[in-house]
Amino acid sequence: MSTGILGHDPRLPLYQQLREEMLAKIAEGHWLPGAPIPTETELTRLYGVAIGTVRKAVDTLVNEGLLLRSQGRGTFVRRPNFDASLFRFFRQVDAKGQRLVPTSRIIGKQLLAPKAEIAEALSLNREEQAIRLERLRLIEGRPLFHEEIWLPASRFMALLDIDADAFGDLLYPFYESQCGQCVASARETLTVGVADSACAQHLAIGPGAPVVVIQRTAQGYDRKPLEYRVSQAAAEGFRYQIDIS
Repeated sequence: MSTGILGHDPRLPLYQQLREEMLAKIAEGHWLPGAPIPTETELTRLYGVAIGTVRKAVDTLVNEGLLLRSQGRGTFVRRPNFDASLFRFFRQVDAKGQRLVPTSRIIGKQLLAPKAEIAEALSLNREEQAIRLERLRLIEGRPLFHEEIWLPASRFMALLDIDADAFGDLLYPFYESQCGQCVASARETLTVGVADSACAQHLAIGPGAPVVVIQRTAQGYDRKPLEYRVSQAAAEGFRYQIDIS
């Protein structure tokens, strides 16, 4: 009986077996975010399949948002811009109308046994630990977001030995450079809540003041959870805009 492409389930259509193999190349870091993948001709030769099979596998990964075609340049592993999502809802500009870019500050870092809902979000079993980061995102020194970020300790243990000041403003490139973990996709849920005393202190608002809460679960290219994040911001200044046609 055939074992399929490099051991992938032979019951799957050939293009799906190839998709699984290409996805494994990305998840294992053989094909890096932002870098081109082999050409269709090279993939045809490498896996011994027809050009139509290659194109269908590539089309599937493009449609899933994991690959990006660039006319005349090739096909690349897509690197999503997750930070832009927060500013669909919060538009911060200076007196001249120029968009302000937030800075970030890690204010806490711990290794903990996560609560049940955190463990479930990260697909952790009862014995596994998680790293909790606490972060502020600031505009001109003024807190805009308070964030609680949870990471599987098994994948991010290296972060515990890094000084908080070394984290920088963007976490996902930092995860990649320090831990070899690449975030590929995320799902966000937006709700409204009230600030507890700790959050209120960080955001310089009153306890019980309304806050916008953005929960995000981020996944790697292997579709396993890499991060669970709760971002809170004062509801004042919140805006939502969408074009409908």
